[in-house]
Order: sequence, then structure tokens, then C-alpha cells
Amino acid sequence: MKKIALITGGVGGIGTGICKALAKQGWFVVANYIVPGSEGPWQAAMAAEGFGEEDCASAHGDVSNFAAVGAMIADIEARHGPVSLLVNCAGVTRDARLVKMSEEQWHAVIDTNLTSVFNVTRQLIEGMCDRGYGRIINISSVNGTKGAFGQTNYAAAKAGIVGFTKSLALEVIKKGVTVNAISPGFIDTDMTRAIRDDIRAEIVAAIPAGRMGGPGDIANAVCFLAQDSSSYITGINLSVNGGVHLYQ
Repeated sequence: MKKIALITGGVGGIGTGICKALAKQGWFVVANYIVPGSEGPWQAAMAAEGFGEEDCASAHGDVSNFAAVGAMIADIEARHGPVSLLVNCAGVTRDARLVKMSEEQWHAVIDTNLTSVFNVTRQLIEGMCDRGYGRIINISSVNGTKGAFGQTNYAAAKAGIVGFTKSLALEVIKKGVTVNAISPGFIDTDMTRAIRDDIRAEIVAAIPAGRMGGPGDIANAVCFLAQDSSSYITGINLSVNGGVHLYQ
């Protein structure tokens, strides 16, 4: 029987890294996306690693919309089987100082980064509990703990993910379901490559490891928490940030 993993925002930089790593561990991975056409480069990236239709699939759906998530999950499970691993990785930024932040900027980030975690998890958690097995891994951020200038919306959403993780972990551990969070530091993706070179240099200089992380660093942490032998680990927030622990 296939082991099905759903990765929201799975076609992004970190999401693609997670998909590749889980596929190598034998999971059938389903990458969620919202922007039409964004699944194409993801499929090409997976194919370059030797993964085809028997290993992975993409699924369109707006994770900020509860009904849309329900339809997406029903389709995934009808096509492939029950989801045993959920990685909540979908995220956006709409940076602005609070005095300049619009209501749209606030809700776009809260709805995509935090409300989506409820929308997807709520519709999978009962099945996991009924089957006596499940893994939920929520991608938070170092900024959810230390804050960041111009990111009251993003930091609030990522902090909320940690509280959600710890609370749900208490509710479902006796049902064989673990719930954990991972808080990446600065990761080398298209988003961070868009940062001005001088600012990027300042960021890297403040990281004890001397570099930004890669999507593979986060993917390795996901694979660790997803494995059967990690069943005694739940409710944690695993920092993956190259040694930037002073703010944790």
C-alpha cells in the first residue's frame, strides 16, 4: 500500500526539496499548488530526480479556503489513498511596517500561512486518528520566535503555528499521531535571492554557520520527523537555522 504525503505549497523552493527527499524515502508525494502553471517546473524537477507518475502528483487548491481544501483532499484520497503525512508548508509574505500595513496584506498572510494549517489539518486529522497513525509537520520560522521588522503579519502567523502544533500534539498522541513544527532560519530560495546583495551579506555574516541553509536542510528534518521511529517525538519546534539560537 502506498504511503501518501501531502505537502501544501509543495511546488515552492522548500516544498520541492521536501518532496524530493520524501520520495527518496518511499513516500508517494502530492504537491499542492495554487498558481496555474507552477506545477510544471515542479514536475520537471521531480523528473530530473527520476520520479514520475508512480511516485508523485500535483494537486491544485487554495489552502486558505476550507471548502476548496475539502474538494482537493477528497480528490487526492480517491485517486491515491488516505494521507498519512501532512506537511503544512504553504506560505507568502506581504511585508510592511504596521503603520503602513493594509488589511489585505494582513489577511493574505494570516489566511495563507496560518488559517491554511487549520483548513488542511482539520480535514485529515480524524482519518489519521481513526487509522491509528499519522504525521503532521508544520513549517514555522525563526521569525515567529524573534520577530522581524516589517513582518508583524508573518511573525504572528508563524508564532501561531507553534501554538497550534503544541496544542494539537496533546490532543492526538494517544491516537498514534504526532504533530511537530520546524522553524527554518534563512534558506537560499528565490525569495531570499531577491534580497539586495548588501543586505544578504549582512544576514549571512550573522549566521554562525557562515551560510544560508538550503531546502535540503529543511527536507532532512522533515524526513526525520516523518519516520516511524520518531513516534516518541511530538509537540516540538525544531530549529534549523545554522546556529542562530540566541533568539530561540
